[in-house]
Amino acid sequence: MDSYRRYAAAKGLVMLALVVSIGIASLFALSAGSMSINPYEVFRAIIGQGADVADIVIWQIRLPRILAAIIAGAGLSVAGCVMQNNLRNQLASPSTLGIANAAAFGANMAIIVFGAGAVRSTGADAVYIDNPYFVAFSAFIWAMAAALIILLLARTGGFSPEAIVLAGVALSSLFAAGTILIQYFAQDVQVAAAVFWTFGDLGRAAWNEVLILSVIVASGLIYFMIRRWDYNALGSGEETAKSLGVNVERVRLGGMLASSLITAAAVSFLGIIGFIGLVAPHLMRRVLGGDHRQLIPASALAGSLLLLVSDTAARTIIAPVVLPVGAITSFFGAPLFLYLLARRYERK
Repeated sequence: MDSYRRYAAAKGLVMLALVVSIGIASLFALSAGSMSINPYEVFRAIIGQGADVADIVIWQIRLPRILAAIIAGAGLSVAGCVMQNNLRNQLASPSTLGIANAAAFGANMAIIVFGAGAVRSTGADAVYIDNPYFVAFSAFIWAMAAALIILLLARTGGFSPEAIVLAGVALSSLFAAGTILIQYFAQDVQVAAAVFWTFGDLGRAAWNEVLILSVIVASGLIYFMIRRWDYNALGSGEETAKSLGVNVERVRLGGMLASSLITAAAVSFLGIIGFIGLVAPHLMRRVLGGDHRQLIPASALAGSLLLLVSDTAARTIIAPVVLPVGAITSFFGAPLFLYLLARRYERK
């Protein structure tokens, strides 16, 4: 009994460390950037007593961006965690199932086919998205369409979890090919706007986007926590889960639908952000094990921290130039994922 309490306390300490790390990273992100603001001025701006410029920078630029990183990182990570469990495949994630590429295809449709990309007459920021909400809506619709195709194949085609991942890879290639064809016949300004969208940019998130993402991600997290015991049973195999009274198909389809909804919302607002949904659950699974009572909230915290640190690095490495956060997450995520794979096969 004492050993179990120590084990549970160690898991609690890991999650507490993640929460503290997110708090520290958030404070640093609020003060760092092309305009450096000391922590005291940050505090004054938060309580509404700062200088006018500091108030604008904190409340209109940095705080929505930081909250978007925390919320989207948590959502993408938990979506990857649930997908990996439901499909019993460690490589399952929002990007490998074609959802991200489907969103990119939808954004390209909006920007190029429906003219949501435009050009200003000035040299600075010449290419921009003329109607960002329409682009986000189109990306969301196509991302959900890809998710529904995957779910339909799983339900009516009798696909195994491994075959579902392969179908996702095929869908990803199909949408990537469609994106290339659309861009091939587009004008240069439209192509530039479409490519800019795919970079992934947390700076697009204003308070409205943060609110929408918060509602969707929070709803998904609540649903996943309600199903945590079902996911534990499913992790032991379908037959074991069925013997325990779990409706495996309903749990799997519900989890995939909720994960896809979270992913579609995040990608449609912020662009393509890779590796968060793949790496963060792996890290937490190695540290905490496969119990989804702790794995789901820990994955959410780890995803938030990874995306927040990546975005802060993107803003500060060569400030005032802001690098695409999707590139930073890939630079961080790919070597880390290769390291995790190497350690896994070393143990075998």
